[in-house]
Amino acid sequence: MQTVTLTIPSISCSHCIHTITTELMSITGVKKVTGDEQTRTVTVEFDTPATLEIIRDVLTEINYEPSNV
Repeated sequence: MQTVTLTIPSISCSHCIHTITTELMSITGVKKVTGDEQTRTVTVEFDTPATLEIIRDVLTEINYEPSNV
């Protein structure tokens, strides 16, 4: 299992975290998503077939582009 923490500058509230969590959990292989609106970070635990590229693409598609990938 891989774990990655992404900084997402556009996170501003708990609704943002909920949206991100819902979208990322729909990716096959994503096991856990936790977010923190104070630090504007999301931590994702995943296995194949999920990849960092797929996660990044989904975040970009829903307008929460990570700044550290």
